[in-house]
Amino acid sequence: MNPIISLPHILQEIAHIKSMERGKLSIIKESASGPFYKLQARENGKNATRYVPRQQVAAVQQAIEGYKQFQALTEQYAREVITQTRAALAAGSKKKPFPRRSSWHKSRKSSNS
Repeated sequence: MNPIISLPHILQEIAHIKSMERGKLSIIKESASGPFYKLQARENGKNATRYVPRQQVAAVQQAIEGYKQFQALTEQYAREVITQTRAALAAGSKKKPFPRRSSWHKSRKSSNS
């Protein structure tokens, strides 16, 4: 399990991610001049394919890793906030409970006696 990291630190790490790209980079085919690449991703509920020039492959791979890091950090941030929320709710429930109201009616003493 990951060590607990402060929320501001997680946000700072997210801010340092310089490039992001969703999807999967694949080789379409090999040729004598080298491989041809495509990037596939879901956009607006549809599968989108973009062809990637060889000279951009390294940058696209780095951007994909940036997105994976973003996903991991946001998941970690959410887990930490959820943990804090649950702890606060649990601490709040340990406070003095409201007095229970009895279903029995209290009889009033008459001031006429």
